[in-house]
Amino acid sequence: MNIPFDAWLRHPRVRRWKASFLRMAGNPIVGLSLAGVIVVIVAMTQVAFVVVDHWSERDIELRSSLVFRSIHDSVVRGLEIKPQFKLGPYFEELAEDERILALGYCDAQGKLRYATKDMPKSVACPGPETNAVRGDSFYRTSYRGHPVSVAVFPLAEKEGGGQLLVLHDLTFIQQRAQEAELYMALALVGVAVGLGLLGGVVVFVLMRGWTSAFRAAIANLGRGAQTEGPRHTELPIGRDIESMLAEIRLERRYAHGIHVEWSPDTLHQLLVEELPGAQVMVVSNREPYIHNRVDGEVALQIPASGLVSALEPVMRACGGVWIAHGSGSADREAVDRNDRVPVPPGRPAYSLRRVWLTDEEQDGYYYGFSNEGVWPLCHIAFVRPIFRESDWSHYVAVNRRFAEAVVQEASREDPIVLVQDYHFALLPRMIRERLPRATIITFWHIPWPNPETFSICPWREEIIDGLLGSSILGFHTRFHCNNFLEGVDRFLESRIDRERNSVTLGGHETLVRSYPISIEWPPAALENQPPVEECRRLVIEKFGLKPDVRIAVGIERFDYTKGIVDRMHAVETLLERRPEWRGKFVFLQAAAPTRSKLESYSSLQTEAVKTAAAINAKYGDGDYQPIVLSIRHHEPDEVFRMFRAADICVVSSLHDGMNLVAKEFVAARDDEQGVLLLSGFAGASRELVEAVIVNPYDAHGMADAFDTALRMSPEAQRARIRAMRDLVRQRNVYLWAAQMLLDAARMRRRAALAETAH
Repeated sequence: MNIPFDAWLRHPRVRRWKASFLRMAGNPIVGLSLAGVIVVIVAMTQVAFVVVDHWSERDIELRSSLVFRSIHDSVVRGLEIKPQFKLGPYFEELAEDERILALGYCDAQGKLRYATKDMPKSVACPGPETNAVRGDSFYRTSYRGHPVSVAVFPLAEKEGGGQLLVLHDLTFIQQRAQEAELYMALALVGVAVGLGLLGGVVVFVLMRGWTSAFRAAIANLGRGAQTEGPRHTELPIGRDIESMLAEIRLERRYAHGIHVEWSPDTLHQLLVEELPGAQVMVVSNREPYIHNRVDGEVALQIPASGLVSALEPVMRACGGVWIAHGSGSADREAVDRNDRVPVPPGRPAYSLRRVWLTDEEQDGYYYGFSNEGVWPLCHIAFVRPIFRESDWSHYVAVNRRFAEAVVQEASREDPIVLVQDYHFALLPRMIRERLPRATIITFWHIPWPNPETFSICPWREEIIDGLLGSSILGFHTRFHCNNFLEGVDRFLESRIDRERNSVTLGGHETLVRSYPISIEWPPAALENQPPVEECRRLVIEKFGLKPDVRIAVGIERFDYTKGIVDRMHAVETLLERRPEWRGKFVFLQAAAPTRSKLESYSSLQTEAVKTAAAINAKYGDGDYQPIVLSIRHHEPDEVFRMFRAADICVVSSLHDGMNLVAKEFVAARDDEQGVLLLSGFAGASRELVEAVIVNPYDAHGMADAFDTALRMSPEAQRARIRAMRDLVRQRNVYLWAAQMLLDAARMRRRAALAETAH
């Protein structure tokens, strides 16, 4: 029977219990004790409020400083090259962070030149008289009734002067402090109640006159507790607190990699702390280690691939399984009965699972749809894409084969699967159907075209749908992310959230993010390199060059997107317009044959050989050849030796997602010498802005860039290389992987919280 609460208070026994309790409270000792408990509760809650408020404010100041340090170089460069570089859109993209309210730049005259749309009118630029004052300052203001922190960071006069303003919304501090105050009060009340109950038991035993009333009241309270079930609210609150603290810890420790020196150890620590017990799997077409039979012996080869160069050190740090096509002539001899082989040889860190394809499947899926269809579709290199129904059928079948391999290798129902590149556009959806709890991170290593170009593909909807099976879809640049979102908007019925940069299709949300890929630091190939002078001597000796010759190198696969023939024509133009370099300058092109079964690739190699021969005949003699071609596979140690011997490295891609050769050259030059000529159409040009940026379609412009590089002083070379080396060191491949894994950790934590809420 349910008794109303007010009726229960009028019960005779309860009234006697209440009177006895009031008499007990009237005792001076008891009264002082109760007053003391109340004072402690009030004092401790206020202390909690002050401590959390102070800690949060310091956290915001630290966060503002980190934001300033991370964007300082980009802002200074933007001010130097305006109006080509627009700070406004750059600031708007940064302000998408949920805590950053606004960003602004005040010039040296105290005028607000750039500001995001939410910049409060109450925030004024410091006057010109404050420009001479060095040091950061912080103050508070309000915006729409909310407290706001304003951080002012002055720039040096040589950097353009003025101040950078970083504004944070402080509403969350009040909420956090109030929550801390509430939880502290609840905790102290709980302790006080517990002590009170314990003391009450003793008092009730001594005061027999109202013991029975106390027991009756407790019994009624117990029945009410069973009816109302207050404990049901405790667990969700605990989980909310745990999730909040985990997010804070994650942001403070790993936020954007600003204050973390990313290495295999820190990446492994991230996995242990934020993704405990997670199984990491990589899926790619190309394998990191190939076993080939050469002269009757099994030889190990590391393929010339930017994807392999980036992912292999990550897998050494993470462990797990790498699933790839077994393409080597001796690959089947090296695997166990489950088609696995531990790698790297000699110090295994992860397993390589090989998937076998027939020649027909290889022709259709790899050479056909992937490289005659998708590759030219995504690269603006003026080679017409070819789409065949039979190639598409093989592409679907091979993607399904790899999905089966992922399911077989999964040791738990929620692995982290890193799907790599354009060979597996359908794979994320296929894995999602078999492992719905998996966290699937797909990275597209090549550019993503605009919707008009992508509309050429007959299976455009199927490709986009397949990719949207991912939890996270990554590209090198924000530009490629925007192209993808625009394509989704045109070709699929879905919900696009422009603020979160996400797409929801069939109830599943996919985050679309930019993760600029990089290389390991320090590079393994640099470890045993001889000094630069010795590297130069070895390269000159190997290729029969003159001791005092100036050397430019180009190192890549024979691919029509790399601009190999175009850079040869630029060398020809240089020798024609600057005859003083004849006999003193050599261009060394190291190119590994690739996809030679395709006409567009084999004809490129033939054209390159003919072009080099024509230029050598025109400007060379018996002892001097201005262009040296080395057409074969080059091991990483040999590649780095050529980097260190060169005066110039040429990366003249006609269109490229990133191009890691540029970053490898920078990493190889620990002597801080050498000049990088970098195409503005390569993703690396968005980061390595200190390179000499060139247009590979402009032979005269590239010839002038060669001349500029050859005449550049050692001091200027040092300043440029040092800045680029710092960037590559900080934004290495471990940061690239960490950013994706951190986003995966947040997604998994929120998904777990949502499940418990239901």
